[in-house]
Amino acid sequence: MALMRGKAGRYLPEYHKIKGGHDFFACCRSPEIASALTLLPIDRYDGLLDAAIIFSDILVIPQAMGMVVEMVDGKGPHFPRKLETPFATRDDRQYDGIMERDVDVKKELGYVFDAITLTRQKLNGRVPLIGFCGAPWTLLSYMVEGGGTKSFIAAKTWIYKYPEESKRLLQKIAELCVEFLAQQVVAGAQMIQVFDSWAGELSPASFKIFALPYLRHIASALPRRLVELEQARVPMTVFAKGAWYALDELCEAGFDVVSLDWLQDPAEAMKIAEGRVILQGNADPGILYGTKEAISAAVEEMVMGFGGGKMGWIANLGHGKA
Repeated sequence: MALMRGKAGRYLPEYHKIKGGHDFFACCRSPEIASALTLLPIDRYDGLLDAAIIFSDILVIPQAMGMVVEMVDGKGPHFPRKLETPFATRDDRQYDGIMERDVDVKKELGYVFDAITLTRQKLNGRVPLIGFCGAPWTLLSYMVEGGGTKSFIAAKTWIYKYPEESKRLLQKIAELCVEFLAQQVVAGAQMIQVFDSWAGELSPASFKIFALPYLRHIASALPRRLVELEQARVPMTVFAKGAWYALDELCEAGFDVVSLDWLQDPAEAMKIAEGRVILQGNADPGILYGTKEAISAAVEEMVMGFGGGKMGWIANLGHGKA
């Protein structure tokens, strides 16, 4: 499987030509540009790719909630004003926008749905189209840290100092994720993936409190919402990067596919999964810096670890996308 999501693909000259002078989120908000960037690897490597994933970013949900998010060259996502505390004053417009305001997902993120519909039309059945969102814990981390971080001081201050308020915000984000994913399916997404990029920053005990319940909520509530919208159920994938310790729980969370990072042994993962889900992964992306022989050896080792080509496994890099 080969996909291009978010900022991936910047090494391609066509990417920069299509992007032009637009900043990253402007590209996301343009259905025409987002569709063109989604189709770029499909057209360039005609017949070699298994699926396309819509060009977007996990941080469109915080934007829909009223937060400003910028993509800074050389730095990544930046929130000019992050969430400092759950106890902001009631006349703080940011507080009202995050904790109290009702979010019209169809209105605020309509550009994503338009891009999906346009892309499905252009794909014309060549490969399936995947939609996605960020997981509640990962999104909360970005919102309170104000961007990427290595320490997670602010995020952990929230969950350990304000646990009930954190759970309230996590639940709100989870409900928005459900609606966002459901509307992506309505628009034409044929599979969805939930990225919990910072799952591994939580201890096993904290993961069970501040991440797993909200992943379970998405997995259980999304099919019900699709029934309400008269849509067929689509396959659901979860990628909890770094949460190798939670594989058993993730296999019971309600998803169809569990994507693995490169820190898990394939053979051991197969034993834990016991056929409850399809596993996806999990070659170290770093092997791509190596020789052809090194890449071939790593792929062969991965294939053998997952049962030597048996059904019930999706080959992929262990990075959620490949």
